[in-house]
Amino acid sequence: MKNWLPLNPKLQKLRSKLLNDPYYRLQSGEEIALAAALGIRIDTNQATVDDWLRLPGLSIHQARSLVELQNAGVKFYCIEDIAAALSMPVHRLAPLQPILNFSYYDDEALGNSTPKVNPNTATVESLTKVPLIDSDLAQAVVQNRLSAGPYRNLVDFQQRLNLPGDTIAQLMYYLRF
Repeated sequence: MKNWLPLNPKLQKLRSKLLNDPYYRLQSGEEIALAAALGIRIDTNQATVDDWLRLPGLSIHQARSLVELQNAGVKFYCIEDIAAALSMPVHRLAPLQPILNFSYYDDEALGNSTPKVNPNTATVESLTKVPLIDSDLAQAVVQNRLSAGPYRNLVDFQQRLNLPGDTIAQLMYYLRF
């Protein structure tokens, strides 16, 4: 049953580290594959800073940002959501996918079938139809877009407009980039 695990002493030691040290930081694709085979998963919507730091290539700043977004109500449904939140290309995070688990905890929000508005093309009038966006914010969205260029993603939108996390957590269901 354990034929997938070579008898290489180095890999046996790694297996022991992965199973016994919850703070061990994975170093390579091979280690990610071994962790996945051992059943190690990171729940992207309940992960702690320590959980995120187990992943190779993520900084403490990025881990804290993901947890802050999560605490503000932002849900991660796929690897593209994590990439957008970190302003990273998806291909850099794709190798991590075997140990990332995208669990859903808010069934009501998942059933939301409201059409999404693209703030990069929307008019002031169409933006005011989005819950939480009044005419002042709609004008700020359009003016910022015209002066600084299109919004790259939800994080860029939040930062450029200086919006609080709880507002973004609600708006993300109505916006698409």
